[in-house]
Amino acid sequence: MRLLSFLSDVEKSLIAESPVVDGGAWDSIRMVNFSHGLARLTLTPRPAADLPYPGGSIFLQAFVLADGSLCLKANLSWKGSEAFPVLAVYSTPSTNWKLEASRVASAWLEGPPAMATITSAEADAQGLQPLAMAAG
Repeated sequence: MRLLSFLSDVEKSLIAESPVVDGGAWDSIRMVNFSHGLARLTLTPRPAADLPYPGGSIFLQAFVLADGSLCLKANLSWKGSEAFPVLAVYSTPSTNWKLEASRVASAWLEGPPAMATITSAEADAQGLQPLAMAAG
């Protein structure tokens, strides 16, 4: 699997799964560093598109595992969100890279996952305390 090919497949899937808009729904910028196995696709909704999605990026990292097989991590991020989910794709004889690219695109289009918050009352009930207090 080539990093730029996978990034292109992700971008094509995003376009295919986005609402049809004259001129396209997204402005995109690609950056690839082949020597480090890194790539980033930055997406910004076009003003005319009036999409319900925020902009954001998909950061890809390709590396070889200890057993010699290829792994690709996709780090998803959205403007205004602190959520950074990671999807891993492992190279196997049955891996369908186009399907995996579509899975990454779909996950990004779903938007950021809800972040869990714990109130201080819940923390007290569960016996949780800040790390600074626990270390002291």
